[in-house]
Amino acid sequence: MTVLDSAIDPRNPAYLESRSAMLQRLTELEAALEEARAGGGEKSVTRHHARGKLLPRERVEMLLDQDSPFLELSPVAAWGSEFPVGASVVTGIGVVEGVECVIVANDPTVEGGAVNPYTVEKIRRAARIASVNRLPLINLVESTGAAAPAGPPPGGAIARDLSQLTVDRVPTVCVVFGATNGDAAYLPALSDYTIMVRGHAKVLTIHPQPARAAGPNGRPAPEVRSTPTVPAGVTGPADQLAEDERDGLRLARQCVRRFNWRKRGPGPRTAPPLPPRHDPEDLLTMAAADPATAFEPREVLARILDDSDFDEFKPTQGTALVTGWGELHGYPVGVLANLGQAFSPAETQKAVHFIQLANATATSLLFLQYTGAAPAAEPNEAADVRHGAPLVHAVAKSTVPHLTLMIGGTPAAEAGGIYGRAYEPRFLFSWPVERADEASGPAPYPVGKLPDDGVIDPRDTRTVLGLCLSAVHSAAVEGAEHVGVFRP
Repeated sequence: MTVLDSAIDPRNPAYLESRSAMLQRLTELEAALEEARAGGGEKSVTRHHARGKLLPRERVEMLLDQDSPFLELSPVAAWGSEFPVGASVVTGIGVVEGVECVIVANDPTVEGGAVNPYTVEKIRRAARIASVNRLPLINLVESTGAAAPAGPPPGGAIARDLSQLTVDRVPTVCVVFGATNGDAAYLPALSDYTIMVRGHAKVLTIHPQPARAAGPNGRPAPEVRSTPTVPAGVTGPADQLAEDERDGLRLARQCVRRFNWRKRGPGPRTAPPLPPRHDPEDLLTMAAADPATAFEPREVLARILDDSDFDEFKPTQGTALVTGWGELHGYPVGVLANLGQAFSPAETQKAVHFIQLANATATSLLFLQYTGAAPAAEPNEAADVRHGAPLVHAVAKSTVPHLTLMIGGTPAAEAGGIYGRAYEPRFLFSWPVERADEASGPAPYPVGKLPDDGVIDPRDTRTVLGLCLSAVHSAAVEGAEHVGVFRP
């Protein structure tokens, strides 16, 4: 057992400066979150409540087990774009009848739940998380499905993803609260369990049908396009009819209770886990106000790992990369944390060796990706792609769950390098730091491109990662076929 120490001095002026800068960024993030929670505005929300309807977050809250957490995903998607903050949909992971589920809830107060490019990407990301982590998916549907102004039509991808979940034997539940068309019209028919609210649920066909009314003198009137309605009853797709929205959510919980669902991954090794020995408030200073300030990943690990216990792997080799073993909320993890510097062959060999050991022991991997003002690599090293190729191969072939935490400034075009979305980590979160887009200059992060699953308060890092580790253990945790370690 090796307990990490800390060298942070709260009396240092740099500490106070960094803390102040981070709190300012958190204030900006909170303003964006409030905008997303406001939906379509006070007028739309009041009208929605007057109809006896619940808001999407109210529906989610009533669906979840009492006092259980809800990990919302990409809550400020489309921030900084022409579309509404939040992308008119709420997605996240919560516990229903003791089962961790992915939940998708349309927000009908935002242009009737109109679909825009970020809506589609956000819903598809939720479906992907449900699939790879073997988490049941619950759709709370009320959406016109129409493309928002300046936005392309959804194109059927959402329906395709839902159908794939059924192939993967991941249960799906759909509760329809109101008018539903576009891609969303497929969801009731494609879900394993479908519940519709009597008197409100309407499933509209995808393509309007021609209709002619009688005109003057008995002549046919000009052709108009009408949208047929599929009733919520014996002839419709509903398995059960709910009397109101609360009854629909009760029936959804009832469906989940009958899944007979069991996790396939191992539970926490240590219960209850010991908290870190150092104050998580200090995490506010880790992404320093000055990007040139040296980053020490061990200070972060000392505030997120159980009991601040970290067994470092090859501490004297490849020192630009910190690797080692620990536990987070009782779950074993292997950690790879860079210092914002270019990798030499020593770091590459160290990383590949460690990733292979994690796969051999079926241990989840946590990548701490920091990119600040890195010193330039030697020309002969930077140009030699052979140094990075083994690491790319190791990350791509690894089959244990990968979690990524982005810290520090990163060009938006990179989106995390080998630790980013391109390599499909199970979850990817970032701290609210200013990132410089090479094309448009510094901008508040995140932008609407959804490069991550959410921007989080650094003080919540341990909780968020713990929820993610619990979710990934719903599926089996298995490493790639062991072919021996990579050594120079």
